[in-house]
Amino acid sequence: MPDTASPLVWTQPMRSLLDLVRRHADAHADRFGLAPTPFPGLGVVRVMRPGELQVAVQKPLIAICLQGRKRVTMGTTSFDYGAGEALVITADVPTTSQILDASPAAPYYALALELDPALLRRLSVEADLRPAGAAPVRIEPADPDVTDAAWRLMRLLGRPAALPVLGESLLREMHYWLLTGRHGAAIRGLGVVDSHAHRIARAVALIRQDYARTLRIGDLAAVAGMSESSFHQHFRTITTLSPLQFQKQLRLIEARRQMLADGVGITHAAHAVGYESVPQFTRDYARLFGMPPGRDMREARLSA
Repeated sequence: MPDTASPLVWTQPMRSLLDLVRRHADAHADRFGLAPTPFPGLGVVRVMRPGELQVAVQKPLIAICLQGRKRVTMGTTSFDYGAGEALVITADVPTTSQILDASPAAPYYALALELDPALLRRLSVEADLRPAGAAPVRIEPADPDVTDAAWRLMRLLGRPAALPVLGESLLREMHYWLLTGRHGAAIRGLGVVDSHAHRIARAVALIRQDYARTLRIGDLAAVAGMSESSFHQHFRTITTLSPLQFQKQLRLIEARRQMLADGVGITHAAHAVGYESVPQFTRDYARLFGMPPGRDMREARLSA
């Protein structure tokens, strides 16, 4: 359990939020530990034991850890966070993550909210907030105002009639407290209209939508409103990858999801995500995940 001597970190609303998240996750978590909610971008996570490294290309989000401990690595920098702390990611960046502390008796629980850039932009204009530069991945103590809004939002799950009436306003409130609270310096750049981050986000959205299709750099640069050379530079600065590397990771991650969750075969998954050569798919897969897909699937089945 968290340290009760730290009231600014582990408040009663945090304990109440853990109770609500635990109840929802225990009832609805899938085999991967994910439990969506009716609210756009909001979900909860339950993991029963320390696990293997997971590779993802994260969207901007905040994840509040309520029990257990997790490590997230971007590039060569690792971030450990535990109960009462929040992971803030403010760009589409590749990460590896691993649950460090979890057990059937005390699972890892977290609440995660994908940030809504359009909502952040509207709130930034309304509140006249200035942009601030910050690292794309950071750990902060969970903000009490954010936690309180999240607790009231999760309470609505037990009151279905109130969901369509109050849910949107509470999501808006959470985004407001994120912008104006201790996480604001990291998040505010997402609310700046026509910033480099905003322009690159438009190209990232196209890559995510059409990851299986061959994309021309000139088309992506045009979506971002940049020259090709400027687009390359800013894309790598913000995401840490080139556009083609970014697309490749999305393809491989989606192929792994299809094989694990849907039980599709290696050849089918490779072609479904845009690979023409299965041997090339196998080589790229092994470089990203540390083993070829056949072995990865066998070990996943044994683990399950």
